[in-house]
Amino acid sequence: MSTAGPAGPADPAGPSYDVVLLVEEELSEADARQVVGLHEDLDEPVRYHVLLPAEDAAVRVEAAMGTLSAGEVAATPAFALGEVDLAEVRREALAQAEGELAATLARLHALGAAAVGEVVTAQPVAALQETVARVAGREAVVLTRPHVVAEFFHVDWTSRARRHLGVPVLHLLEHEDPRSAP
Repeated sequence: MSTAGPAGPADPAGPSYDVVLLVEEELSEADARQVVGLHEDLDEPVRYHVLLPAEDAAVRVEAAMGTLSAGEVAATPAFALGEVDLAEVRREALAQAEGELAATLARLHALGAAAVGEVVTAQPVAALQETVARVAGREAVVLTRPHVVAEFFHVDWTSRARRHLGVPVLHLLEHEDPRSAP
């Protein structure tokens, strides 16, 4: 796990209303506004603890392999699984996650929010549970793309978090991909 960023411009000196935010990817500007807007009427200062999971390198390689058809693999005899440098893929995934976290924290800070964050390599819901306990979080917000099948079977992050946390858990769906914005 790595910690990123200062607390931001509205860093509370005393007790705060701590919100743990588990995001699947970099927050768009619209999503950052929505999250901050949820807490704008509170009398006490709000502090966000952002968790952004790093993509698992093995999963990334498997996903890439899954997009190749059997014909493509058979037609390329030089293709060898051993050539994939998992350590390099892991470094790239971690660097990407750290960049997304920095951009997310910058968006929250630009809105005047106090926010800190970390890239997590552990199971996301376990990291959420640990962080809520560590910071005495008052609520958790999970922000993801729609995952219809996982949500239907209640195995998505939000459903799992609700079973394990003793605080309110809100699920928000992402508005837009910040990387595709102009």
